[in-house]
Parts: sequence; structure tokens; C-alpha cells
Amino acid sequence: MDMNNSFPISVEDFRHFAKKRLPNFLFDYIDGGSNDERTMAANIADFEDYCLKQQVMSDVGSVNTSTELCGQTASMPLALAPVGMAGMMARRGEVQAAKAAKAAGVPFTCSTVGVCSVEEIKQASTSIPWFQLYMLRDRDVVLQILERAKLAGCNTLIFTVDLAVAGMRHRDYRNGMLAEGLKAKWSMFSQLATRPRWLMDVGCLGGPHAIGNLSDVVDNPNSMAAFKAFIDSQFDPSVTWKDITWLRSVWDGKLIIKGVLEVDDARQAVDAGADGVVVSNHGGRQLDGVASSISKLPAVVDALDKQIDVFMDGGVRSGIDVVKAVALGAKGVLIGRPWVWAMAARQEAGITALLTRFQQEIEVAMALMGVNRIAELNADLIDH
Repeated sequence: MDMNNSFPISVEDFRHFAKKRLPNFLFDYIDGGSNDERTMAANIADFEDYCLKQQVMSDVGSVNTSTELCGQTASMPLALAPVGMAGMMARRGEVQAAKAAKAAGVPFTCSTVGVCSVEEIKQASTSIPWFQLYMLRDRDVVLQILERAKLAGCNTLIFTVDLAVAGMRHRDYRNGMLAEGLKAKWSMFSQLATRPRWLMDVGCLGGPHAIGNLSDVVDNPNSMAAFKAFIDSQFDPSVTWKDITWLRSVWDGKLIIKGVLEVDDARQAVDAGADGVVVSNHGGRQLDGVASSISKLPAVVDALDKQIDVFMDGGVRSGIDVVKAVALGAKGVLIGRPWVWAMAARQEAGITALLTRFQQEIEVAMALMGVNRIAELNADLIDH
């Protein structure tokens, strides 16, 4: 197919267009994983191990994909995952994504390290996002950020726990994003020069290029180097489940722990007071060589036995993948790379088209499986 003369339909289509529009270092930042990227690949490939069961001659005249996620009605069991630096992929990218999510009736998650602040997202989209946070060394900064989220009306906190140290993302070193010195700077400059449309849309018109939610805690809010130095200094490898218990004591909204793969960790999240967990390996961007999220999902679901909600992310590339995850026990899924690729390719309209396609795929799959409601999806409808 000649992609130059077509409109993107699938996630892979959007990825193709995003690669053509973004400077290489930004595309690789979104597209890449850690080390040899085996876990990232397994996240996608392992969905093939689970087959849907087709059931015919059922009355499927009233298929409804809606559900409830963290106490709010959603048009389908899907939310937009937090993605750092998304505002560098399109002009005020987090705002565009929040608007598209609201129009589609699904939650949007604001990243701590996004370009747009939670206040900007709320004002521009007239919706209240979920909020994502890491445990920082400076607990006063954690409290300060939580207060910002509360004042913006956020009630659901997605807390990422699989980032005690940063994974080894080789692509980011190869293209100069994490390397230092004149050669690295020249490499990035040459990549920018090949993308004049991005330079105008984001580079010139998309400012301020800062980390909005950290603007009050970084000495020079207009310096990306200052932000990077601050974030690097705030990784805290000493975090334990006791810190999550503390977090639960200072956050009175929904608390979802993101980055759990093993049953024992999922149980620890329950004991710490979490309302849910996200079965996740950080999209294959942290520890390469661990199992895929979808392969770990059933054991976590069985172990928690509906004590709290279980979500998953990693490798979801279609509505059919969403149906598989929900049938295996997930309350819903989070998608990251797909919405960023769609936005980079076609702005807010791209995300809208992507979410429309996901919902259509979920609806068609449910009808051909002989079910009308999300609650009817279960493991009996999966061959493995």
C-alpha cells in the first residue's frame, strides 16, 4: 500500500506517519524500549497466544462497549496512559490528547513529566484528567505536586513504581538524546533540520518547552537541561511499600499502582491500600527480558480475586487486544505509544480517529463473540 496517498487506519499506519513527521530522536524516544527491546516486542507478540472464541446465532442487537473506570463512566474499557514529553510530539500535545479523550468518552492521564501542566490541560479541555506521579527523593515536592493535582480536581492518581532507576534505552544514546558533547548536539541538530514542519509547529509555536507540573520546583523553568538535572537527581532507589502506605495516608482519592508484574507485588499493593494495579513492564522501557504484560495478567487477576481493580498496559494495538485483556480479567487497558503516534501523525484528529477505530473494533469483536456487554467478557471466551 502506498502510505503517502492513504489515511492512517491502524496503529501501525499512525506509527508510519509519525516516523515521517518527528525528528528521529523524538520518534525513537516514543518508539524504543530498553536494551535489545525483547520485552517490548513480546508485549505485542504475546497477544497472539490468546484467541477469541466466536459464537454465532446470538442476539447481539444491543452491543454496548461502555463501562466504569475508577468511578467514572467510560465509552469503552480504555484510558490514555501517561506519556512523558508528549507535548514535544505535537504542539501542546497533552492538551490535544485530553480534548480527544473527552470527546471519545475515555480518561486521559496527565504525566508528571509532560510539557503541559495539569492546570493547562484542565482549562483547555474542560475535563479533569487522571494524574500520574513517581516517588521523588524530596517528599515535600511529592506533596506539592499532589496538592496541585487536588486543586485541579484530580481524583485518580496513577502511581508508577517500576522506575527506581532508569532503564537502558540504547536508541536514546545512539541518536544523541542522552549522549553528551559536541557530536551529540550536532546529531540532534541535523535531525531537527530534516523536519521543518515539526520545527515550525512545535519548535517555534509549541512553547513553552518546559515540564509544566514541575515549574514551581525547578530553579530555571525555561531550561530543559535544568529539568533533566532535577529529574535525574530525584530518582529514589530506596522506595519500598512503606512509602506507598505513606502515600495512601496523604492522598484521599483513587490510588492505582502502575508497574506490577508479579503476584506478590500485587498483594503488597492491596495491603498498602491501593484501589487498583496496572500490570505493566513500562512498555518494555525498563527491565528488558521480563515477561509481557498480557502473559502476567491472568495470574494477578486470579490472585487478587476482585479485591481491587486490575488494569494492564503494554502492547495493546487494537480493539481486539482490548477485548482479550478484558476477557482475561482486566478492568480496562491503558494505551501510550498508539495515541502519541496518532497525535504526531494527525494532531488531535488523529487521536480521535484512533479511538473511534478502537471502539468500533471492540464493538464488532463483541458482536461476533455473541456478547452485548463488557461485563459478559470472561476467560471462557478465550482459547489459550
